[in-house]
Amino acid sequence: MLKYYLIHKPYGMLSQFSREVESHITLADLDYAFDKDIYPVGRLDKDSEGLLILTNDKKLTDKLLNPKNKHIRSYWVQVEGIPSAEALQKLQRGVEIKIKKKIHKCLPLQAKIIEEAPAEERDPPVRFRKEIPTTWLNLKLTEGKNRQVRRMTAKAGHPTLRLLRNSIENLQLGDLRSGEVKEIGAKEIYQLLKLNKIR
Repeated sequence: MLKYYLIHKPYGMLSQFSREVESHITLADLDYAFDKDIYPVGRLDKDSEGLLILTNDKKLTDKLLNPKNKHIRSYWVQVEGIPSAEALQKLQRGVEIKIKKKIHKCLPLQAKIIEEAPAEERDPPVRFRKEIPTTWLNLKLTEGKNRQVRRMTAKAGHPTLRLLRNSIENLQLGDLRSGEVKEIGAKEIYQLLKLNKIR
């Protein structure tokens, strides 16, 4: 039977069930008994938080991870400093970053400053420095390269302090708290991810 789950991955948790060393915190530490054939779709870095899909539906996984389908992923990103209009335009046009020692030109994306921070504090909290202000951005992109958002904001002169994925297409993190799990139906998840149109 195909099953679909949304989780709010906490900071410090690996996007996998296996534990390579005893100190690792993994998806197995969530307060939920998943079937053995359930796996995450893609991943979030250990120090990133937010929306992660778990399923045993290989068709959904293949469609969602295929780069040609260009699904919009939305992130709330807390950065050092206050980005200028020029810095935001630089991000929007697509910066060049280095991945595996090769230059990658990022695709254009949406970038804007948001006034309200996500309601839930991170555990542990981001290190506060009185002399350096921080800003929350909403970034919407269709790529998912390794640590791409962090590399992009650093290239624009504003290192990332906190990164939280809040949506994939119309599938929202919503009011899921850190570490919470929510089961969702096949029809609903396919509609929200706009996968019905993809053949």
